[in-house]
Amino acid sequence: MEHRLRDTMIFHGAVVFLLGLLAGFPHAFVLTGQMIGSERAWRMAHLEGVMNGLLLLVVGAIADRLVFGRRRGAILAGSLIVAGYGNVVASILAAVWNVRGLRAEGPATNLVVWVLFVAAIVGVFVGLALVAMQARRHRGGRAAARAPEPTV
Repeated sequence: MEHRLRDTMIFHGAVVFLLGLLAGFPHAFVLTGQMIGSERAWRMAHLEGVMNGLLLLVVGAIADRLVFGRRRGAILAGSLIVAGYGNVVASILAAVWNVRGLRAEGPATNLVVWVLFVAAIVGVFVGLALVAMQARRHRGGRAAARAPEPTV
C-alpha cells in the first residue's frame, strides 16, 4: 500500500482516538453527577472513538504487509476513515441530542445519527473484507517464498 494512504489512516486513527478520549470527559461528568445525560450514550461515544481509532491505527500499521493496488488501497483507507468518523461523530451527536439512530425515522436529529451509523457500518464491512481477502490471498505466497530454516 502507498505510504501516503498508510500515513493518512494513521493520522485519522489518531484523530478519531482523540475524539473518543474527549468524549470520555462528558461520560465522567455524567457519572459524577456534574452533567445531566445518558451514561450509556456517553460511554458508547467514548468507546466508539477509542475502538475505531485503534482499528485505523492497526490497519495503518500493518498496511505494508498487505499488497494493495492504488485503487483498492484508496478504497480501504477511505472506507475505514468513513467508518471511524461516522461511528464516533454519530455516537457523540446521539449522546448530545439524546437519540439513538437505530431506525430511519424522525426527528431529524435521529435521522442524521442513523445515516452516520449506516455509512460507518458499510465502511467497516468494506474495509475489513478487503483486509481479510488480501491477507488470505497473500498468506501462502509469503510462506512459500521464505527459505526453510536449517535444523541443528
